[in-house]
Amino acid sequence: MPSQWTPEQKLFPHQVGFTCPPFDFDAAPSDFLRIAPRSVGVHGWMLHDPDYQHGLDQRKKNFGMLDDFVHCMARNGVDVAGQVGSNWVHASGLGVEGIRQHCEDLSDKHGVRFHMAGYAMVEALRAMNVEKVALNAAYHWPAWWQGTIGFLKEAGFDVLWAGNFHDQGWFESQEAVNAKRWIFDGDLAQKSFEYVAEQAPTADAYLINGMCNFRSGPDGVPERPLHLTVGLEASLGKPVIGHDTALYWRIFKSLGLKPTSSHGRLLASLEE
Repeated sequence: MPSQWTPEQKLFPHQVGFTCPPFDFDAAPSDFLRIAPRSVGVHGWMLHDPDYQHGLDQRKKNFGMLDDFVHCMARNGVDVAGQVGSNWVHASGLGVEGIRQHCEDLSDKHGVRFHMAGYAMVEALRAMNVEKVALNAAYHWPAWWQGTIGFLKEAGFDVLWAGNFHDQGWFESQEAVNAKRWIFDGDLAQKSFEYVAEQAPTADAYLINGMCNFRSGPDGVPERPLHLTVGLEASLGKPVIGHDTALYWRIFKSLGLKPTSSHGRLLASLEE
């Protein structure tokens, strides 16, 4: 392996690595590649923990695996590495400044820019000059989305309202939400955001937690908020930002690139 990768040694001029929690087949590598220029190549790396049950305590316990991920990506000539999933930042217990420093430290240690979805949301909201937000917490367990609220508040944002699909009344219980395995009917995205907007009409932006999927694509193919943002923003008249979109925005900024298609106000800001 080269100690330092030169352009002629790389498969793609711009190489991006993604990691996701154990046992998650994640859409981020596919989604990012679909909207990126042809110069971009993408690789995914699934964290491995045989006993993983999606517990916040397990995220904290396995936080050191992110170092392994960035190291492996650096050894393969990756330019930017992204961590998928919003809960890891608050589960770590490091706080907002601690996470910022952790991302900087890993980036400097391995020579690869490293970004976490949860902190990318903070960076995106600051870049958009947003102060007041409301959170569509989607499928997230209460402890999950409440941790996200705490992280956003610590970062200085005014959270006007937050609640998941059960809180919004679309499901009778959290167990019924969980049974969907994070893939929901296509029309729930619009309905749930309209509900959130009614609860917080003065919000500067509406957010959606995690990496939710809706059967809104052709033939009911699941789609992340990335693909629905333009329509939601047109309907609500406000920026709509998901953790997926925020992470992609931050990665594009590090690459000095922009997407090849339109996906809402945040990504459009890369044109400015």
